[in-house]
Amino acid sequence: MAALKVVCALVLCMLVVEPMSITALSCGDVDKQMTPCIKYLQNGGNLPPSCCTGVRALNSEARTTSDRQTVCKCLQDAAKTITGLKANLAEGLPGKCGVNIPYKISTSTNCNNVK
Repeated sequence: MAALKVVCALVLCMLVVEPMSITALSCGDVDKQMTPCIKYLQNGGNLPPSCCTGVRALNSEARTTSDRQTVCKCLQDAAKTITGLKANLAEGLPGKCGVNIPYKISTSTNCNNVK
């Protein structure tokens, strides 16, 4: 009888617990969040609030090592396609937006070493 109660309790738990949603960040996600920053990264000047909103959102979404490595690689890939990108502005962007990230935003960063 006790074994039957345990089985019933386990079945009930399986019905109540929702499966965890596992989502990984993609370059599309990174591009979407960083698009408002492009003109600033090319020309400097005033930093659009929507840029920092995207930087903060991206930082909070990149919770795992894999996510942070993906973001790093996507940023590097995007940098290759943006003409006139000023590397010093890209490197300083997290600090200007009040975000601390565990790596330097640079085309020379080895994204595989990002933790």
